[in-house]
Amino acid sequence: MNTLLKNALVIPMTKEGLALRTDIGITDKYIAFVGKAPASFRSDKTIDVAGSIVMPSLVNAHTHLAMGLMRNYKDTAPNLMAWLNPIWAIEAKLTDEDILWASRLGVCELLESGCTLFNDMYFSEEQTVQAVNDGGMRASIGLTLMCDLEEAKKRLVDKPKKCRQGVEESGGRVKLAVATHAIYTCPEETYRYAHDWAKEHDVLLHTHLSETKGEVDDCLKAHGVTPLEYLDSIGYFADTKHLLAHCVYLTDKEIERLATLDASVATNPTSNCKLASGIAPLGKMHKKGVRLCLGTDGSSSNNNQNMFEEMHVASLLSSVSTMDITTLPPYQVLEMATKNGAEALGFPEIGTIEPGKEADIIIVDTHKTHLTPLNDPFSALVFAAQASDVDTVFCQGKLVMEHRHILGIDKDKVMEKSNLLWEDIKKR
Repeated sequence: MNTLLKNALVIPMTKEGLALRTDIGITDKYIAFVGKAPASFRSDKTIDVAGSIVMPSLVNAHTHLAMGLMRNYKDTAPNLMAWLNPIWAIEAKLTDEDILWASRLGVCELLESGCTLFNDMYFSEEQTVQAVNDGGMRASIGLTLMCDLEEAKKRLVDKPKKCRQGVEESGGRVKLAVATHAIYTCPEETYRYAHDWAKEHDVLLHTHLSETKGEVDDCLKAHGVTPLEYLDSIGYFADTKHLLAHCVYLTDKEIERLATLDASVATNPTSNCKLASGIAPLGKMHKKGVRLCLGTDGSSSNNNQNMFEEMHVASLLSSVSTMDITTLPPYQVLEMATKNGAEALGFPEIGTIEPGKEADIIIVDTHKTHLTPLNDPFSALVFAAQASDVDTVFCQGKLVMEHRHILGIDKDKVMEKSNLLWEDIKKR
């Protein structure tokens, strides 16, 4: 199958400031060319994308997808822990069916906002894998641990088996990770075992880290060191690849250490603002060479999966917290949301538009009042574009959303079912 995208304004994310007015060819799941089509290329489908930006799809590097069921719920809690307690009470009632439909809802929302890859931390993981395959997108699925050592051992035997079929069916679109929730829900033994299991199976380790000042203060009181120093002291970072969510409270010394690790930071600015957690030192981390990527967190603490909104908020917070608008310019924010996220999650085959890469591509309609005049396309994408401007989405060269219509999932049915399930959950 050959697809030709004609007359595109291409943001390839291969070089800062590079924008091309050209064509893109897709053969099966790969980008065949960027530029003039070779004489041998015969298009089966041609899309004229004049008046649009064509760019790599977005990557949501940290979320809890099925928490969309609790969207707009308990939004007046004063802080993270006050919010978590009633959320945990709801989660104790959830069934596999709840997680499946909530994950489908999240997949639809992600695709509508131009995202084809996300990194999840939740339970009933096999249900989320099924939803990912229904939508034809990608995911890093965290085998989630909020437990003692014995329970962790059971989960890391049981969950890979339950997910195996869906992972195989995905054709490389789904990978497993190990997600130790946080140092306040997992003891040292669980972290050590998760590390050893991840090292043995060569998968990503994913955890929350230094999300709140309370977390840091409690760790200092219990261990005499910060959360990052604590995990470092027990060997958690040795010979393994990491995704650290939030990292709001880091010292300069910790940032220096972080830059030496095989670790990426997924900042979640909207969630951190909503829960009054604080502002991550993105400018400092960026200057020290820490790989930064971007996540939404769950839709109950955000309250959406809108990566365009997340780019906007991340840029604004970086500027106002440093009083320097040059610390995180638009290109770097776009890099966080595309290339950096793909590399952090172990999907280097996407994240840029260049021949040989897999075609995870979005078409952003710029024929909008809020994008007129376009002037600088990088600024436009970070400061002005909306998720609703995403017109069409390709994943592995296949159309998964065309002209705002999701092809693999019946969105209306998913929304109806999600509302019914939520009403039932409240009665349980």
